[in-house]
Amino acid sequence: MLSWIYFAGLSLAVAYVLEIARTLRHWKRLPECIVPSGFKATTRITVVIPARNEAANMDACLQSLLQQDYPPELMEVVVVDDFSSDGTPALVCQMADQRVRLLELRNFVPPAGLNAYKKKALETGIAGASGALIATTDADCVLPPLWLKTLAFLYQEKQAAFVAGPVSFFEEKTLLERFQSLDYLGMMVLTGAAIQRGQPHLANGANLAYPKTVFDAVGGFSGTDHLASGDDMLLLQKIAKQHAQNIHFAKSGKALVLTRAKATLPEFLSQRLRWASKSAAFRNPGLLWTLGVVFALCWVILLSALIAPFAGLKMLLLFGLLFLIKSAADYALLSTACRYFGRPDLLRFFWPAQVLHIAYIAFIGLASVFRKRYVWKGRPVQ
Repeated sequence: MLSWIYFAGLSLAVAYVLEIARTLRHWKRLPECIVPSGFKATTRITVVIPARNEAANMDACLQSLLQQDYPPELMEVVVVDDFSSDGTPALVCQMADQRVRLLELRNFVPPAGLNAYKKKALETGIAGASGALIATTDADCVLPPLWLKTLAFLYQEKQAAFVAGPVSFFEEKTLLERFQSLDYLGMMVLTGAAIQRGQPHLANGANLAYPKTVFDAVGGFSGTDHLASGDDMLLLQKIAKQHAQNIHFAKSGKALVLTRAKATLPEFLSQRLRWASKSAAFRNPGLLWTLGVVFALCWVILLSALIAPFAGLKMLLLFGLLFLIKSAADYALLSTACRYFGRPDLLRFFWPAQVLHIAYIAFIGLASVFRKRYVWKGRPVQ
């Protein structure tokens, strides 16, 4: 039995190291997205923002959009209110700028009976959009001044059918928040590397863009609208089937969208369970392989630590070896991510974050198999 644990653990560790090495290789090959000084934007863009009880964040988000370095006549912002109860619609209506429009989901769907409210909000906003290019973000995000210009550049110059952009947290105060920042930045490198090697499978709805015609051609969110989550990765899967060569990643610190990490452990766990709930709909073999290797390796590390007091020194050595191998690979990934996005300060929290990462991957992965219902913004969904 112990020999099988050894074999499984070492095999998984080798697979993990090879996966990280491949990721870093493709990330380095991914060209940086630099918008030339003479670039002329000609694309009308509609930014669609689904919002539910975001009164505390909406003003900062909209102000950052209205200050974009982009021709005002070529952009509009459509906020789709998702049955808010905190005055979010009134706040949007107070914006004295004709580029901002409000749609209220209550005028398009009944207050109950849906599961994928966010997807319905996005769908509603896209249906009413006048832009050829749809950009999506979240109401709790702050957008950099060159965000829209970078998306337009990739659309106009590369004929992009889908653009995924980087997202990061800021103003972290606790270890939990810094852990989330490290985790997110690592995912940004994974996202860009996968797109570079022609196997796109990761994306974040806080920083996306795609032509409206492409969204309509693939049927929007149909086929995935039974899931509350997946407005980003599952849509990417659909578009990649038809436009695999036209998926791009905006590798640029000037396209980095900022948001805030979850402040409490229950909020964090609820968010990650929501993300994990869409894994059953994944069809990309590369993504499933990667998720399986990470999940299995974390469990072998935990089990070897638990068994070590009863199985002796050899099991303790296995635990130490696997922990160090995973840590070395993760540090290579995260140091690359942190330095590229200007956050080397986060590396000071690498070791406690590493312990949290192993426990988080193991238990969230397991919990997502059994728990299909969760609460998102005060609403039970599945």
